[in-house]
Amino acid sequence: MTLLELDHVTASYGPVQVLEGVSLTVPEGGAVGVLGANGAGKTTTLRAISGTVRTGGTIRFAGRDIRGLRPDQVAALGIAHVPEGRGTLAQLSVRENLAVGAYLRKDRRQIEKDIEYCLELFPNLRNRIGSRAAALSGGEQQMLAVGRAFMAKPKLLLLDEASLGLAPSTAKTVYEAIRRLRVDSGIAMLVVEQNANLAFSLVDTATVLETGRTVLTGTSAELKGMDEIRRAYLGG
Repeated sequence: MTLLELDHVTASYGPVQVLEGVSLTVPEGGAVGVLGANGAGKTTTLRAISGTVRTGGTIRFAGRDIRGLRPDQVAALGIAHVPEGRGTLAQLSVRENLAVGAYLRKDRRQIEKDIEYCLELFPNLRNRIGSRAAALSGGEQQMLAVGRAFMAKPKLLLLDEASLGLAPSTAKTVYEAIRRLRVDSGIAMLVVEQNANLAFSLVDTATVLETGRTVLTGTSAELKGMDEIRRAYLGG
């Protein structure tokens, strides 16, 4: 069953139109990648879903038209966005950041269990539980951002460049944890990632954008087998 559907979505920043017609779907429990060169519109696609940019076209979530909703309204429906740059609350501790992620929830006992799950998923965070987010390494901040998004118990997780600025070994560790999170929780994911090898390790299908338009959609296996995809995104 389709959880998220974008149909010919456009988006602009003031007079500058960035998305010219993006179409994609995310099934319930599925993971879909969004690939493309810098400036293709990947980040703007996630912002369009989150309600932080002016849009046209159709955006449906769980059968509901969400275009035009405020970001807080989108989040309340069950969409959590981990933006590029991570977006942790720098002056709050690791535990406080995780607790903030659950601010709409009332199930206090389960919240504590979910914090413990995050610390198990990201052992580095357990060691830094009382540290301010600003004192964490880039990889630890990324782990915290993902954990905080999970604490909202979303139906859909939007991940924007989770490997950005991380050493290859750290990026691999982060993606391994995200794969486990997907298996354990069943949360659907829409993943923007410059490193296609990492993206393909997580997603089932992917959509390729060029200059704000959807130009190609296929399974991970199909796309990895295409020469032009290998040359552009896989280094060979």
